[in-house]
Amino acid sequence: MAGQGKKKIGSLEESRRRNFRILLAVGAVVVLAVAGVVVVKLGTSNDTAGSATVTTSPQPALVTPSPQVVPVPTDAPIPSASGIAAAIGPAVANPDLGKFTGVVADALTGNVLWSADPSTPMTPASTTKVLTASAALLKLPLDRRLSTTVVPGSSPGQIVLVGGGDPTLTATPKGQSGYYANAAHIADLVDQIKAAGTPVTSVVVDSSLFKGDNMATGWFPADIAAGYITPIESVMIEGGRYDGTQDESPRSETPALDAGKVLAQALGVDPANVSLGAAPAGAKPIATVQSAPLSDRLLQMMEHSDNVLAETIGREVAIASGIEASFTGAVDATGKTLQAAGFDYTGVSLHDSSGLSVDDLIPAQVLDRVMTAAAGDGDPKLRPLLDYLPVAGGTGSLSDRYASGNRTGAGWVRAKTGTLSTASALSGFVVDQNGRVLTFALMSNDRPPEVSRPALDAIAGTLRNCGCQ
Repeated sequence: MAGQGKKKIGSLEESRRRNFRILLAVGAVVVLAVAGVVVVKLGTSNDTAGSATVTTSPQPALVTPSPQVVPVPTDAPIPSASGIAAAIGPAVANPDLGKFTGVVADALTGNVLWSADPSTPMTPASTTKVLTASAALLKLPLDRRLSTTVVPGSSPGQIVLVGGGDPTLTATPKGQSGYYANAAHIADLVDQIKAAGTPVTSVVVDSSLFKGDNMATGWFPADIAAGYITPIESVMIEGGRYDGTQDESPRSETPALDAGKVLAQALGVDPANVSLGAAPAGAKPIATVQSAPLSDRLLQMMEHSDNVLAETIGREVAIASGIEASFTGAVDATGKTLQAAGFDYTGVSLHDSSGLSVDDLIPAQVLDRVMTAAAGDGDPKLRPLLDYLPVAGGTGSLSDRYASGNRTGAGWVRAKTGTLSTASALSGFVVDQNGRVLTFALMSNDRPPEVSRPALDAIAGTLRNCGCQ
């Protein structure tokens, strides 16, 4: 970024005097605004001695705020099923959708207004994150943070970096942000280690919190270099990215070991003296840092469709459910949490928490029921899900959609996207022309995203323009 020049504005003492005069003037204005304006006319040399005229202006009328963002009316007319079908009929007939299923429902009542093969399991891609986020909202507190600790090792000069499930650690200097907002800094661990007076000659990395395979069924190793994923381990720097300033930066194949090397270098230890291992039982931390709260991490996961965050948050749900923190455990915990909340999970078959697996299957009606519960009166714990959804033409994974050409729905459609090589999906909500909130889940398989995504966008945009009575 280009720098900006600076002008010399005087000494520090001059600045202080100027600021003091400004504060006095502002204070006088505040007093006048509160007490009412008083105009005092004092006698001049032509006035008779001791005469003065005092005029008080009337009290100004109170300002009534007029909010421009107001709640949608609860009594807005509900579109008719035939009206919805007629409106979106041409869009859903688009052959670019390939194998297509979908649901449109009224958020407040939960009534389905339109559907096409809603119970057919489809490859969901990243709309899987709707289920992961919902399970986290139901199971975990929004202020939950993850701790990354350093403990003494089993030999003199050895320390152990113990992963607590946080993939967002940053190696940027303190005061600067990495890829993830409000992430914990390696530099803070270093300062605490030095303050403790602990001599360090080697670093062990303990990533034993997560169990089982670190790559899921249906994942492709090439996606590591492509920047979509990294092996899922319980401690990472910037989600395993080599370049923490880029979303789809190439990722590491050994993210936990790399985190240990970053810590070692910051301590002046040879990275060759970093290895994987386990912390001694009962070892007390000499340094600890904490992640951003779950609410921040869920926003990042949903808005930018972050696969690594989805997998680690899925494991948080598993641990809170008393299930092992693995791919299988996370998927199992998500399903059990949603079913316990009353959701029909029929047809769901998952191998991960992010939707990157090409073997995942979810029916459209499952996604829409969760979305309707969040947007309507189904479960208040799910309401934050709406805030995490990208805005069409504005934020996250929808920022470059609805942004040019046909902008119908821009700023109104909010939805989680899903994209794989032959699968696209969109699940979210929109307010129609009458102010009625409609939820939807739209899923396309067997077509490349460059043709299926615009076709899905057109359906959601049509719902925005629908009065459909």
